[in-house]
Amino acid sequence: MSTINDVSKLAGVSKATVSRSINNKGNVKESTRRAVLQAMEQLNFKPNSLAQALANNSSNSIGLIISDFDGGYFGMLLKQASQAAEKAGKQLFVTDGHNDPLREIEAIDSLVDRRCDVIVLYSRKLSQQDFIDLKKRIPIPIVVINRQLGDQLYPAVCFDQQHASSLAVHQLLEMNHTQIACITSPVSNCAGLLRFKAYQEALTERNIKINEALIAEGDFTVASGYQACIKILASGIPFTALYAFNDDMALGAMKALNEAGLKVPDDVSVIGIDNEPISAYITPPLSSVELPIAAITDFAMNVALDLAQGKEVEIKTTEFKGKLIVRDSVRYITNPVTEQVINNTK
Repeated sequence: MSTINDVSKLAGVSKATVSRSINNKGNVKESTRRAVLQAMEQLNFKPNSLAQALANNSSNSIGLIISDFDGGYFGMLLKQASQAAEKAGKQLFVTDGHNDPLREIEAIDSLVDRRCDVIVLYSRKLSQQDFIDLKKRIPIPIVVINRQLGDQLYPAVCFDQQHASSLAVHQLLEMNHTQIACITSPVSNCAGLLRFKAYQEALTERNIKINEALIAEGDFTVASGYQACIKILASGIPFTALYAFNDDMALGAMKALNEAGLKVPDDVSVIGIDNEPISAYITPPLSSVELPIAAITDFAMNVALDLAQGKEVEIKTTEFKGKLIVRDSVRYITNPVTEQVINNTK
């Protein structure tokens, strides 16, 4: 493997001159720079990216932190971020926060150590105080996805969680459902809290009493949706519809309903959030609220690229809204009371 010493010998210049040529620093004649580049090409010498980052205090890169690597949702986010970074000629360093606040902070610190120009952070777990503390100690600009942040913290882009949840629940209500089971995500995070608030408010608006036995918590996974639905079914309380806080949990719930002898949507209507690509191809196709994750990611990456170039960016939260996609997993019921009695006898 060639070294900087080999390049300096072949080009007939000092190591310092090679370093200045690589990093575009100092006064180097154009003819000398060309000689260095030709020597590098001839020797197939590639500068150490970390060494360059230390020398320039920049790695010409963007750091991206996501909650985890599971599901089509984060797959789309990664795809959009990668395309934006490649188009801008930036490296993209990707890591995950394991849905844990301490791990998210560790991920941020690791990208700071790599001298990333800017960090794009998808956070489910960090508190407002965590962001305040980061602002005080982290020198690198951060763009936040999935959170509403106060003024003077960081530019952020988020999805209107409450609106999306309201779309899903009101669709079931408009189809005459009054006993609506709910599989939540952990309500300890902001998104889960807002979605649960919308569920409660939608039922309260129709004077429908909220039944705690029809509510169970999952952790975004198919398996957790399956187990949560089993728990709801075990309560023995009849319900004609089920709303899950994401499509993966809705899919798990549909399996549990099927094993219990209940058909979707004949016996129980099911709706989720995310509009995962697979949702349109299962049987029956799943109704869902589409998240504009591609648009959100593009927006965040454009802000990040502006910050990386030293441009001034307005520190505010930009909010995107979801779109209801109605498919065959939901149906209108004509007699809610009769339907509930039938479901209870299955």
